[in-house]
Amino acid sequence: MRIMGLDFGDKRIGVAVSDPLGWTAQGITVIKRQASLASDLELIRELAAKYNVERIVLGLPRNMDGSSGTQAVKVKAFAGKLSERLKLPVELWDERLTTKAADKLLIEADLSRARRRKVIDKMAASLILQGYLDFQGKGLK
Repeated sequence: MRIMGLDFGDKRIGVAVSDPLGWTAQGITVIKRQASLASDLELIRELAAKYNVERIVLGLPRNMDGSSGTQAVKVKAFAGKLSERLKLPVELWDERLTTKAADKLLIEADLSRARRRKVIDKMAASLILQGYLDFQGKGLK
């Protein structure tokens, strides 16, 4: 079963998918947000169909104290619309510090600032999805 991981932002959406066995996450693309939410949802629907996705994991940004901020409210609203449009289960997954972790990994890989900017959302989506897959694999549901 393939699972899609999303890192939702105001300007971009990072996208990752799992391997067919659900063990590893691979970043596949970054979607530049469109003028309409319907366009964003359609691009995600096309990717989900292409990769035969059966579930979506959407990063939920939380404050360090666990509380929800304004971006978390946007993500929850997006999750509802995404589930409704794609007719797939959408799970929210705590994404605290994934963008910072992705940036650190990309710096360690010696990527230029310009190159990091292009791929950081895809890397963050991979980290979100890999965290979810690891949690599921350990039977900690």
